[in-house]
Amino acid sequence: GKKSNQGFFTYSGKKGKPTVGPEVTAYLKEFTAGNTSDLSETDIQNRIVARLVNEAAMCLQDEIIENPVCGDIGLVFGIGFAPFRGGVFRYLDSVGTSSFVDMMHGYAETKGEQFEPVQLLKDYAASGKKFHGN
Repeated sequence: GKKSNQGFFTYSGKKGKPTVGPEVTAYLKEFTAGNTSDLSETDIQNRIVARLVNEAAMCLQDEIIENPVCGDIGLVFGIGFAPFRGGVFRYLDSVGTSSFVDMMHGYAETKGEQFEPVQLLKDYAASGKKFHGN
């Protein structure tokens, strides 16, 4: 934490920019054997969100959740999905299911089948249908 100047980040001065603490840096170096990744921040975010989106769509497809509104509310209030995005299904509507599915296909080809979009996402992408309205 900032007050004790211990933890994941360390701070220099009252308004100092946080930097990764020396203990964390040492642990990461040991854990990764000094190897670094060439993944961009956006790539990491997309890969994480793609898996979450796929699971949420599978829940809707398998009728574990009743509708996209229930899924969005559950993810925002249940796991803290970014409220300003409105939930996974609103997020898909805003970025476009088709482009998101295309991105997932790209990951599936290079990273494995865990990125293969579920059938519901493929159907929505093909038809241009939105989860909320239209």
